Amino acid sequence: MSLQLPGFSLPTLDHLGATQPTDVDAKAVASEWFAKFAKSAEAGDVAGITQLFMSESYWRDILALTWDFRTFTGVDEIKQFLTDRLPTSQLKALKLRDEYLILQQPFPDLVWISFVFDFEVGDTGIASGIGRLMPQADGSWKANCVFTNLEELQGFPERIGANRSTEANHGLWASQRQAEVAFENQEPTVLIVGGGQAGLNTAARLKMLDIPTLIVEKNTRIGDNWRSRYQALCLHDPVWYDHMAYLPFPSNWPAYAPAQKLANWLESYADTMELNVWTSSEVTKATQNADNTWVVTVRLSDGKHRVFNRVKHVVFATGLGAGKANMPTYPGAESFKGQILHSSEHKLASDHAGKKVVVIGSCTSAHDIASDYSLNGVDVTMYQRGSTYIMSTQAGWAVLFSGLYEEGGLPTDVADRVFASLPTNFMYHGFAQRATGYIASIDKELLDGLHKRGFRTNTGIEGSGYPMLIMTKASGYYLDTGASQMIIDGKIKLKNDTLFTSFTPNGIQFEDGSELSADVVVFATGYSDASHIIQRICGDEVASKCKHTWGLNEEGETHGSWKDLGVPGLWYALGNLALDRFHSKHLALQIKAMEENKFGPRYSRA
Repeated sequence: MSLQLPGFSLPTLDHLGATQPTDVDAKAVASEWFAKFAKSAEAGDVAGITQLFMSESYWRDILALTWDFRTFTGVDEIKQFLTDRLPTSQLKALKLRDEYLILQQPFPDLVWISFVFDFEVGDTGIASGIGRLMPQADGSWKANCVFTNLEELQGFPERIGANRSTEANHGLWASQRQAEVAFENQEPTVLIVGGGQAGLNTAARLKMLDIPTLIVEKNTRIGDNWRSRYQALCLHDPVWYDHMAYLPFPSNWPAYAPAQKLANWLESYADTMELNVWTSSEVTKATQNADNTWVVTVRLSDGKHRVFNRVKHVVFATGLGAGKANMPTYPGAESFKGQILHSSEHKLASDHAGKKVVVIGSCTSAHDIASDYSLNGVDVTMYQRGSTYIMSTQAGWAVLFSGLYEEGGLPTDVADRVFASLPTNFMYHGFAQRATGYIASIDKELLDGLHKRGFRTNTGIEGSGYPMLIMTKASGYYLDTGASQMIIDGKIKLKNDTLFTSFTPNGIQFEDGSELSADVVVFATGYSDASHIIQRICGDEVASKCKHTWGLNEEGETHGSWKDLGVPGLWYALGNLALDRFHSKHLALQIKAMEENKFGPRYSRA
């Protein structure tokens, strides 16, 4: 698979015709460049700005100048973007920060000066930016990447820190909370479908902007979306990457949190952040009024229904698992004497003690489930249908998150912005491939062991490894936390030398005539598009207008999550814990801007 992402070769010293800089005063270089940039930006001088950029350069903007998620590739695209948006954006009060201004050398032949700045967007927004300057053949420094990000709306700061409530509350808090949660005398401005991490982060962001918000969660308790999955589930992202908005995990947490532990944390988060949640309730229908508000029907825990007639925004935060389970069909399934499950139905390995189990698939869920079976003494075989990208968490995160998300690294809000400031197009054209190669060199012993056992691996889309797989497919990989060694050691058996053609009464038949006996077959084969739930609740017409909820467009931006989904007042919030934390603020800012008549117009792709 290849991606059609426009971009340029990695701007190495050789590519730029530049020499290794020595004795560089990074602050002086950045200050000189930024003074010219600020003067031109405030004057609306497009030519003055673009002459500060390399011809092969990028500008990524999230909401600040475009009210959208956009990446402009090449100086010509940047020039057109600035020509269209600079006059209306009216940038002012540009100021270079003293901190985070540094000369960096991620590879021996790749050097840049990174800096952070703040600015205002007319009378509407307060924003931040990150720039990267690279040495040129003539000894000057020019911008390769600029990232601009809306931080808050002027006049509407988040109610945190100095903006928190300072009024004493003598005995009224409990009754006030009860009334707030009940929505007896008002309707929520925003109704969120789903109380997982995306819904909770979004609700917290909206609450800090004084937007009445209700989460409707079909499970009995917040966190049950994690509790109800297979018991062996554990996060493969480190805890310092996964913090929730406003409330980081305790410093004594394990680096990789068990699912049940995370579930309890999410439940406590909803309580601590005083989020309005209706559990054991389900949104059964949402129809749009002529003015783009929504009539939303909620089935309550007692079986009764509550109808809201004028909800302004409906946010689907139902995760990848909201799609239909991908369940391949094979001849003979009806004659199979054993049990056939999808991974979403699997709970405990001990349920199948003494039986032979075959797990179909070789990505994250398949490895987790097979590992659980092996640890519980169950005879388990993994059937690998195609090659898999394997990266050990120890090596992968040390490379991908170095200096960002790590113990003692940057503050999380700074790390989020630095991470977002490298456009996907830049990452895809050389940077990700180098990182992937370096990770593979660290993992060489592990990968060699897998290959010796016959396990098929790949290096991701055109050698770009994990980052592009997660952003395009959210599948195709396993971040190793131990199961790979079980395969190497034969504790998890492996079958991948022929095609699965049919079931037999006692197992699985393959194209080469071989058979594999089985009592239980677990399909760890993923889910269909998460937008399926929109179709079920909102109907075919609304669903047909919606953009994809995941994957990348030609600019390297995600299709529909956290931004314009294609239907006014309808949103989708989808991502891992880190993306949920960061982009929930962007979603909340868009909604707040619309409610305060400060929004737009969007500067979207044609």
